[in-house]
Amino acid sequence: MILTRSALNLMLHLHNPQTPFQFFNHRASTFLLRTTTTSLLKARFFSSTSVAATAASLSAQSSEGRDTFFAEDNVSWSSLGLSDTLSRALSNIGLSRPSLVQASSIPSVLSGKDVIIAAETGSGKTYSYLVPLFDKLRDTHEHSQHNVSDQEVPLPQKNVFLILCPNVQLCEQVVRMANSLCGDNGEPIVSVAAICGRQGWPIREPDIIVTTPAALLNYVDTDRSRRMEFMRGVKYVVFDEADMLLCGSFQNKVIRLLNLLRFDEKLLSRAKESKGDLPEKPESSLSADDALEDEEEHPPEAMSEEDDDTHEDIVDTNNEAKSVKQKDWRRVRKTYKRSKQYIFVAATLPVNGKKTAGAMLKHMFPDATWVSGNYLHCHNPRLEQRWVEVTVESQVDQLIKAVRHPFKPTDLDNAGGIQRTMVFANTVEAVEAVAKILLRCGIECLRYHKNCTLEERAQALVEFEEKGGVLVCTDAAARGVDIPNVLHVIQADFATSAVDFLHRVGRTARAGQFGLVTSMYTESNKELVRAVRRAGELAQPVEAAFSRKRSFRNKLKKSAGASKVRDSETIKESVVA
Repeated sequence: MILTRSALNLMLHLHNPQTPFQFFNHRASTFLLRTTTTSLLKARFFSSTSVAATAASLSAQSSEGRDTFFAEDNVSWSSLGLSDTLSRALSNIGLSRPSLVQASSIPSVLSGKDVIIAAETGSGKTYSYLVPLFDKLRDTHEHSQHNVSDQEVPLPQKNVFLILCPNVQLCEQVVRMANSLCGDNGEPIVSVAAICGRQGWPIREPDIIVTTPAALLNYVDTDRSRRMEFMRGVKYVVFDEADMLLCGSFQNKVIRLLNLLRFDEKLLSRAKESKGDLPEKPESSLSADDALEDEEEHPPEAMSEEDDDTHEDIVDTNNEAKSVKQKDWRRVRKTYKRSKQYIFVAATLPVNGKKTAGAMLKHMFPDATWVSGNYLHCHNPRLEQRWVEVTVESQVDQLIKAVRHPFKPTDLDNAGGIQRTMVFANTVEAVEAVAKILLRCGIECLRYHKNCTLEERAQALVEFEEKGGVLVCTDAAARGVDIPNVLHVIQADFATSAVDFLHRVGRTARAGQFGLVTSMYTESNKELVRAVRRAGELAQPVEAAFSRKRSFRNKLKKSAGASKVRDSETIKESVVA
């Protein structure tokens, strides 16, 4: 059972009457929900049963309204420090009020400090960093125009606003969301462009560059002076889907970029200390790798099969795994004055263990402001969840039944009159098998997986958003794909990890809406299902259900690959049958 804000504050007040009610703490490393839920469950006069019962009595009140998503009524865009132009632009696209995550993130980003935004899917994270960056950019433009008109001081070097995403699709989605914010003249407020894939780097850079780590390194590593100049210009950098960027094959590239950026900060700090002004050219006889002291390397973590989807179609000419040296951040940060702002954004950011993305960020950016969502790693109270155990004989019937699930007229009205259903499978072969089953039953569907071309994927998403229907996909569609008003998510194959589960179910019940999730599972994934369901019953973060038990974690790792194959084979057998 999920603890709502009212239930949490009531129990917290009973436990300590002197504790004031609060929802977000900008400087806390975790949100109040996560820190207090555990302590309340352990309190002597609060058994887990009474906590669940108290939450149950108040959960309905919260889920009926949308206070689990939106900020308080008296919180407006302008009250967060945004300009009137941006406030009107947001209202024009239907965002009349900020979400809870946006209300907490925007002031933190505007403050200029490093920010780590860890919040559940569909909570408004993208605009949480885009909007304040727009405001910073407008201030920079106005300052430049003022300098030109007065002709008293030379124009400053153009500041580079950089957003890094794992793949081309996410880059293009960020650009679409940014370009939807228009001024009074109907034109986008700032110029934003995705620079990735096989396209070259433009001669005239946009105000905000959205790219991938590989594309950026391919650009800066071909010319040393260009690299130094570009890094000097970067003042704001966002790492979207940070948990993915800080693991697997992305990790070395991202750590190298962080090394380059921090090395430039170090050079700039030294120049200011020794000369009192900026050097004319950001050159140095030292390399970015040699400038930082030694540190033990974070070994890249294994990636699942579907991580291949996140690679863009680009040839990386550098063997980053061999050339990157990861350094001692603790020693480095004592030697220079900061001149760049780093923002990390993720929907899942566990901090347990030394090698997790969250733990790495705590180590590398110990002074960063953490903004955590109301239901980070938790079950969304706006979700209705159905759990269906299946066998080879029953899987097809249950799948068809779930796809044909009827929705109430009010649900369809809230979704704009269009019914959208996403069906997840673990492999490309399983997706194709599910699609054949649906087509054989007269149900038209779209496909989305790594074997589809970028154009085919983009077309499938456009058609799914405009016409609705059924989209059969792998986990390639589980991250960053923002399709509004998806009513139903079906797991034809149950996810192989809690993180994948959270991203899948996060495709529905977004932006304050409600949704339905039907999870089909077999004997092979019963233990993971039991752990996930148990976490929901105790109002605990999902990954906490098994992360503390190494034996269980190892058991899941060993069985994940085997169950992935078994479940796909089960679907294939169903097709043959």
